[in-house]
Amino acid sequence: MNARNAVTPLTLGIISALIGLFIINSANAETGEPEQTSGHWPASQPVGGELGPVTDEMLKQAPSNNEEWLHFGGNYAGLRHSPVTSLNPESVKDLKAAWVFPTGVPGQLEANPILYDGVLYVTSAHNRIFAVDPGTGEQLWRYDHPQPDNMLLCCGPANRGASIAGDAILMGTLDSRLVALDRRTGLVLWNTEIAPFTDGFSVTSAPLIVGDMAVVGMGGAEFGIRGFFDAYDVKTGERKWRTYTVPGAGDKETETWAGNSYETGGGSGWATGVYDPELDTIYVATGNPAPDWNGDLRKGDNLWTDSLLALDPATGNLKWYFQFTPHDIWDYDGNSELWIVDLEIGGETKKVIAQANRNGYLYIIERTTGKFLRATQYVDNLNWAIIDKQGRPIVNPKYTPAEPGEKPARICPGLGGGNQAAYAGAVDPQKNVAFVQVIESCSEMVKSSPIFIKGVPFFGGTFAFPDAEAGKAYGHLSAIDLASGGILWQHKEPFPAMTGALHTAGGVVFTGNSEGHALAIDASNGNVLWKFSTGSGIRSHPMAYEHKGKTYVVIGSGGGGLVSVLVGEKPSLPKGSAFFAFTID
Repeated sequence: MNARNAVTPLTLGIISALIGLFIINSANAETGEPEQTSGHWPASQPVGGELGPVTDEMLKQAPSNNEEWLHFGGNYAGLRHSPVTSLNPESVKDLKAAWVFPTGVPGQLEANPILYDGVLYVTSAHNRIFAVDPGTGEQLWRYDHPQPDNMLLCCGPANRGASIAGDAILMGTLDSRLVALDRRTGLVLWNTEIAPFTDGFSVTSAPLIVGDMAVVGMGGAEFGIRGFFDAYDVKTGERKWRTYTVPGAGDKETETWAGNSYETGGGSGWATGVYDPELDTIYVATGNPAPDWNGDLRKGDNLWTDSLLALDPATGNLKWYFQFTPHDIWDYDGNSELWIVDLEIGGETKKVIAQANRNGYLYIIERTTGKFLRATQYVDNLNWAIIDKQGRPIVNPKYTPAEPGEKPARICPGLGGGNQAAYAGAVDPQKNVAFVQVIESCSEMVKSSPIFIKGVPFFGGTFAFPDAEAGKAYGHLSAIDLASGGILWQHKEPFPAMTGALHTAGGVVFTGNSEGHALAIDASNGNVLWKFSTGSGIRSHPMAYEHKGKTYVVIGSGGGGLVSVLVGEKPSLPKGSAFFAFTID
């Protein structure tokens, strides 16, 4: 097969993937429609109950009761564990729909709700944010962030959730701003530009609130940005510090980049971090270097891309780092969820950070020092590398080619990774068992000559999804023992799932699949206890709560984009997006 013919199926794969991955000029990923009309509907009178502002101590203790959910990950440790015990293997069989809240935005609903003082705060694609009655689904206020026509977006117009601090609800925006709204009225408190969106910067993740700061990272590596994390005063919107994820002129770490390639080095920080109050350390993960699939111009390890960073909250200074995938040429990122846990390892209790990395390995890193402790394979299909004793991946000598070249190379896991970084797994804190949605879909990757032009995608290659086209791609929810790395059980699905997970104290895991089913799964054995068809692929994060004596589970439905590409055309589903709430009569 000559190179020209080899690229043909890859080009077809790119055309399909562009639907959800690389959205230019604010077109909707699934329909090609322009951005939604902006607007603002404040509350006619203050909403909520009698509770005061959310304090630093409340954030440290969260979730302290079943009527709140104050963090993207439920708590600072990012475990996505709910204290609700009434959602157990016996009771969830009786779950029934309580209400449905349509967002009015087609597809790509990836958000995690926030709940406080009797009000549910949810976001949608294109930066709509709503205050909703958690018992009825009634809209209490709504804000549509006005967006320009010339945004440069990678990976669709998603927003993964808002955050709460004091009496403010904070949301990052696609045009690279941070907005604070009054939680009771929906009125704008402040609106701060983070970086020029015309350079490719954007924000899709929920800010991490630490003390009086909102810590937020940037997307845009596919446009050759220089990534960073910022901290902003939650009361004023004033920037307190900035920590770059790629070194600059004069930094020793530029030695890990050939020439001046660090100037367009990428290193997005588009996943919400975690925080350890005891060690007073923020942990964040960084994404791929740029260009994605061709590393010829950026020879070296390319610090601090694809890395775990430990930051001082007061200054943003780097305490230590660990790089998962040096010189990434597979677009593996390092942005998957982070979990703060204590594990018994070698007869000693270790304070660790755990992560099911997109490269197919689950890592255990000592969170006091950044020392590598262990990496274990959690995907069924992995051929690209093995991990040495220091935690460094060694390109697999038994598989050729394991790197993108001028001809297609079959790489496992593929572009979707072992799990998609945007969709966080959950952890049972009593048993230290993680529940991870795993993607089993290899990709064909080809590198091409990269040319950097400001404002133009800077890929350096192409890709295709032959497994999806052949119906061979699949997925599974896996229960993984963090102490040993062993897989306890797998719940397999015929299509890759790109959905978050929630674990309840009652022993149930809530998640969803690409066919549009909300699922309740027995945490002890992986058996499906309950499912409900929402009508669209699920890409969001479930959340459970109690309100006025009743227990609810809420999950957003709205697929499309990369999900459609990975699973092929078989799941023909509506393109609307909505939040579904379920309760037990």
